Amino acid sequence: MSTQDAYEEYYVPHNSKLPIFASFGIFLTLYGMGNMFNEMKAGVDSSFGELVFMTGSLVMGGTLFAWFSVVIKENQEKLYSNQMNRSFVWGMSWFIFSEVMFFAAFFGALFYVRVFVVDWIGGVGERGPSNMLWPEYQPHWPMLNTPDPSRFPGAADFVHWWPLPFVNTALLLTSSVTVTIAHHGINEGNRKKLITWLGFTVLLGLTFLCVQAYEYYHAYTDLGLTLNAGIFGTTFFMLTGFHGAHVTLGTFMLAVMFFRALKGHFSKEDCFGFEAAVWYWHFVDVVWVGLFLFVYILGT
Repeated sequence: MSTQDAYEEYYVPHNSKLPIFASFGIFLTLYGMGNMFNEMKAGVDSSFGELVFMTGSLVMGGTLFAWFSVVIKENQEKLYSNQMNRSFVWGMSWFIFSEVMFFAAFFGALFYVRVFVVDWIGGVGERGPSNMLWPEYQPHWPMLNTPDPSRFPGAADFVHWWPLPFVNTALLLTSSVTVTIAHHGINEGNRKKLITWLGFTVLLGLTFLCVQAYEYYHAYTDLGLTLNAGIFGTTFFMLTGFHGAHVTLGTFMLAVMFFRALKGHFSKEDCFGFEAAVWYWHFVDVVWVGLFLFVYILGT
């Protein structure tokens, strides 16, 4: 075998405008979200932020769909070498690692506020004078009382771990089992098993999002727990909201894998697209277990 034959061919895709559309979609999504928050804070009755946010979401969703289609088409045409497949594995591994660091920062913020700041501003221990913020302040978590209720109305209560968060925990843990069974279906060459259990997983993900939407509605309307409810409200929605966004993306990825399975894609030797979505889904499940423990049980 010659030296030239010892090297694999590395497929280089053609120029694409999809990264430009993805950047534009992310910009619109974040810009719209920022305007939505500013409008809510100012009490302005405007739908500009919502319109921009929805436009950005549609652009991003369409871009992802087109991008996935291109990669799937290239994979089905056997354009990817083993070296290319290894780059996909490492790319997904580093992406999940970046997501771990993303949530570690938010959990760290919660830990810092919950363990240190609440006592410091309350004069507990050697740090700071007592009643540093306002006379009625009591150093305990969750902080339902705020220094200026006219601007930052405190919540009447927090979201208890039972029943909605517990139901969502059961849904996600069950989905980890169903997606694992679907993976076994690929390894066994059982396409019916793959499609059936992957379909159940997608339904569980959608159900989780519906339950969380109802939980947010309950928090806003019945408990007064909003983004204006002081640091407790902001940390609660920051952690659970970003996790909900990740569940949405994970459900979208699994739905794409479901439709690919219906078309006869995936085999034991070629299923990394499916495996990458499963890795991401298990990561999302693990993060939720941490949220359930530190936000809903130990954090209240």
